[in-house]
Amino acid sequence: VDPLSLRGEQVGVFAGTNGQDYVALLDDGSEDVADSAGHIGTGNAAIVLSGRVSYSFGLEGPAVTVDTACSSSLVALPLAAQALRSGECSMALVCGVTVMPNPDVFVEFSRQRGLAADG
Repeated sequence: VDPLSLRGEQVGVFAGTNGQDYVALLDDGSEDVADSAGHIGTGNAAIVLSGRVSYSFGLEGPAVTVDTACSSSLVALPLAAQALRSGECSMALVCGVTVMPNPDVFVEFSRQRGLAADG
């Protein structure tokens, strides 16, 4: 389906994601954080993902972002199905997205013994 052909249609976007750590990358001392003004709030907020996709393609259905860590895309899928069944949208895009710009989360989780020792 050509996404541009859906502009103005009742297409819902249901995205599963998790927290982001871009702010830590901005605050590395090499760049003035003021240069990033206006981008830190929404640029670091994963919750606006579905709205960004909807806006970019002109989709008019519900835009829902779920942040339940690893299960987020599995939670987004039944929400999309429910929206389709109830007539909130005629079509739904469901996706799962995780962007980890650095390994710090894994390192910290490993220190808490949250990862399997054998990988």
